[in-house]
Amino acid sequence: MDKNTFTGLFLIMIIMGASIFFMKPNDADIKKEAIRMHADSAKKGLLPKTAAIATKAADTAKAVANVKVDSAILKSPFGAATVGTEKLITLENKDIIVKLTNHGGRVYSVELKDYKTFNKKPLVLFEGDHNHFGLNFTAGNNSINTDNLYFTPSASALTVSGKDSSTVTMRLSYSATQYIDYIYSLKGEGYKLGLTIKPTGLDQVANTNTINVNWAASMRKQEKDMDQERRYSTIYFMNTDEGVDYLSETKDDKTDVNDKKLQWVSYQAHFFSDVLIAKKGFDKSSMSISTDVTDTTHSRQMSAALTVSKNTDGTYPLEFYFGPVKYNFLKTQGYHLEKQVYMGWGFLAYINRFSVLPVFNFLSQFTSNYGLIILALTLILKLVLSPLTYKSYLSMAKMRVLKPEMDEIKGKVGEDNPTLLQQEYLKLYKKAGVNPLGGCLPLVIQMPIVFAFFRFFPSLFELRGQGFLWMHDLSTYDALITFPNIPFIGNHLSIMCLLMTISTLIYTYFNNQISGATGQMKYIGYITPVIFLGALNSYPSGLNYYYFLANMLTFLQQYIIRLMVDDKKIHAQIQENKKKPEVKKKQSSFQARLEEMTRQKQQLPPAKKK
Repeated sequence: MDKNTFTGLFLIMIIMGASIFFMKPNDADIKKEAIRMHADSAKKGLLPKTAAIATKAADTAKAVANVKVDSAILKSPFGAATVGTEKLITLENKDIIVKLTNHGGRVYSVELKDYKTFNKKPLVLFEGDHNHFGLNFTAGNNSINTDNLYFTPSASALTVSGKDSSTVTMRLSYSATQYIDYIYSLKGEGYKLGLTIKPTGLDQVANTNTINVNWAASMRKQEKDMDQERRYSTIYFMNTDEGVDYLSETKDDKTDVNDKKLQWVSYQAHFFSDVLIAKKGFDKSSMSISTDVTDTTHSRQMSAALTVSKNTDGTYPLEFYFGPVKYNFLKTQGYHLEKQVYMGWGFLAYINRFSVLPVFNFLSQFTSNYGLIILALTLILKLVLSPLTYKSYLSMAKMRVLKPEMDEIKGKVGEDNPTLLQQEYLKLYKKAGVNPLGGCLPLVIQMPIVFAFFRFFPSLFELRGQGFLWMHDLSTYDALITFPNIPFIGNHLSIMCLLMTISTLIYTYFNNQISGATGQMKYIGYITPVIFLGALNSYPSGLNYYYFLANMLTFLQQYIIRLMVDDKKIHAQIQENKKKPEVKKKQSSFQARLEEMTRQKQQLPPAKKK
């Protein structure tokens, strides 16, 4: 490729790399901005009301314990339910342990039995006052929030196994014949918890044709890197037409959906999610998300206000999913829950979903060692792309052979007339039968795969907790050393990221030898790998491992190709091409415009020198 094309390609890479790093604020700026945004969100009412509800619940409990209950309150609608003592009811199957609380009749906590946190502790998605679920409606002249009332459970515990299923009912009584039942159902295995809300005899007391559900949760920290966990934590939601959207992953956000029914709302915390499914759809929805950087135990705070219409049988059928965000597994759960796995934007999502993921899953059938699977995946991709690599090397070799003649043309024409110089170069390329873009296009074609992997590996649940060599967890960074926060690097240095950077620098060196780059172009390619050292230092070691393997296999490919390509034969072929009579070929519209622009520039009077 010619110097201008090569320069342009490298400038694009530098701009891309620089944008990733230089637009990325340091930790201090992130925390400062997050605190400001959190304060703004609180003023605007974007924050979930979890903390306020928790404080109110605690104050209510103290009041009940220390103050005599007003008899007027007891006589109000559901007044008797304002008094009680909190009790927990445990539901357990093969995969999850769910604790219900009679205070609000809601899910108090959920533990996933087959998974652990990064530090090997029980993986509890949420617990206590960091999760709330309640119905809002009017009874008489009073506003009722069931989250603050006491329910009566039908059992103190429930264990289900095998193919069995069972239910526990939490009842909120208005009178002996008027009440609201939360009917929780659990199967012997799986991550779903059924919830059927059934009001009985309340038509004269309250309007129950629709109910308003307020659901809030603060997702507990499960992974090693809180910043990365927050980066991939947000609210996903799918409408009944199977369209999926999500709130911002980087800032506080809020949205209302009133024109379409939502099938489900998912509170996703990187690798795990809480999903609330409405079998008939939510009529209206309002969702918000925020980040409190002062909270070191929870990633993000999420809330939703959802309106549900009554079913024909007088009930409101809902369902929870508490489990891993694993693409193939979610596909088996129905309701297209797999669509909450973000695979990248635009066509990158199709590359990951229909090419990379199937190959990855195929390889996982032969070994459970994900380090070897990534190695095999890289080998397959390199083999598939080897024809492009060969063409790229051959094109650069031709340009290297032509360089003496290009230097000769430059000496005759001079550098004061770049338009004429470029025109003479084009004539040389045409006579020699060389495509100056031949070395660039194969690289450009491979770029989507590089970017697709950039999103694929951080979202890949299968890498979580999987070790290889010194890397204890391929889903997060592998720290060689840790230190106080340093701009550009962070508070650690990743071994695999360092190896990837070194291999990229070596690759750049050998690529310069092949392309014959000189002057500034000889050194400009070394900037990008250094920028990516800072940008990728906190990314999963599995991603850096792939980039490292790709570089090493490229070295091997180029070594083999170099044995196959003879510069003398290339030179002889070029000279033969020059001797052939010029054949007039039909130009493409792009080529025609390019030549016309070159001709017009050449006709312009030279600029006067100052």
